[in-house]
Amino acid sequence: MQGEIVELSHLFKQTSVSDTARAGHTNNWAVLVDTSRFWFNYRHVANVLSMYRSVKRLGIPDSQIILMVADDMACNPRNPRPATVFNNANQHINVYGDDVEVDYRGYEVTVENFVRLLTGRLPPGTPRSKQLLTDEGSNVLVYLTGHGGDGFLKFQDSEEVTSQELADALEQMWQKRRYHEIFFMIDTCQAASMYEKFYSPNILAVASSLVGEDSLSHHVDPAIGVYIIDRYTYYALDFLERVEPDSSKTMGEFLAVCPKRVCISTVGVRKDLFRRDPYKVPITDFFGSLRPVELTTTALNVSTIPTEREDTEM
Repeated sequence: MQGEIVELSHLFKQTSVSDTARAGHTNNWAVLVDTSRFWFNYRHVANVLSMYRSVKRLGIPDSQIILMVADDMACNPRNPRPATVFNNANQHINVYGDDVEVDYRGYEVTVENFVRLLTGRLPPGTPRSKQLLTDEGSNVLVYLTGHGGDGFLKFQDSEEVTSQELADALEQMWQKRRYHEIFFMIDTCQAASMYEKFYSPNILAVASSLVGEDSLSHHVDPAIGVYIIDRYTYYALDFLERVEPDSSKTMGEFLAVCPKRVCISTVGVRKDLFRRDPYKVPITDFFGSLRPVELTTTALNVSTIPTEREDTEM
């Protein structure tokens, strides 16, 4: 290859991002949390694993995904199909897959660990895979699923995080410059109550149900005997399956994926803290991988790059 000239402009494809995003948005992270244990909560595990599959497919690497799963349905003795978790009765997709990296599992999924993760107050020596290493350029998708009520989300049926505690954790993130923008997504009963206390800037939020409403499951798999996905997440994932890394679909379109006629509950949206018009925000600003590439029209002479042998001799 000595003397060969390589045009860099042919090697890379430029990522399309909005002007506002270019100004401060440099990377994407996802925090995906299932807070429920026990076999009858199979759907909550399917919810979070489905979301995990979608963000990975759209380019967010495992190194930038924190996955918290309170129970291992794939290995549950009641599972008639060991090592699998399906989100559809037709079993089209095994969302457990072959390469799921669970960062917090079982009894590690606690309110304390969740809040410490967001705020960066983890004990010394915490493995990198259990840390949210975001910065002021990070767009963060936070997805929560489980059982909730007016102003709280249950963890493992033994404790709960309140809407005020969550709001204060996000404010600590802002004060410590741990995010650029947050998309907060929650699928629980009375889910909108969890974003009512938010007061930090640059947060866009969506909830599967309003205060006083239940968030409903979608359908049962007779072979398993339990509901296998929640209604709001089912339609959200149906939308995401049609999104590609170079998609022109927007966050505004995503916020409307589950109208009341199919969701039955009323989807809540909060955008007063968010400075951009959701219809001008590419969905890949939160669900994909932002990899800015600087293009050049000049040529690189490969012959000027030292070989490994030349490096050794020097």
